[in-house]
Amino acid sequence: MNYTENFEGIKLDVQAVGFTPEKQVEERIRKMISHLKRFSSEIVYITIHLEDKDSKSTEQKSAKVILGVPGPDIIASEKGDNFMAMLANIEEKLARQLKK
Repeated sequence: MNYTENFEGIKLDVQAVGFTPEKQVEERIRKMISHLKRFSSEIVYITIHLEDKDSKSTEQKSAKVILGVPGPDIIASEKGDNFMAMLANIEEKLARQLKK
């Protein structure tokens, strides 16, 4: 499932491979964007790639977020079994990079 929207002036592109994200995950993504906007008002776009591989026994899920800002893009990724926890970890990684 893929969808694109304009959220708070930022182009949001979400690509979910192998599943349809739950409402909780979509809400967590929006919360992450609102939080990251406090560190930079220059975020142009955010691309989020979520993947769920049922065939793997551990770390079935992966998430990768790309922030489009002036200069090099900022990228963070995580693997695990819970999208909510992975997105929280990615948010922390991105916030640290934006502070630099």
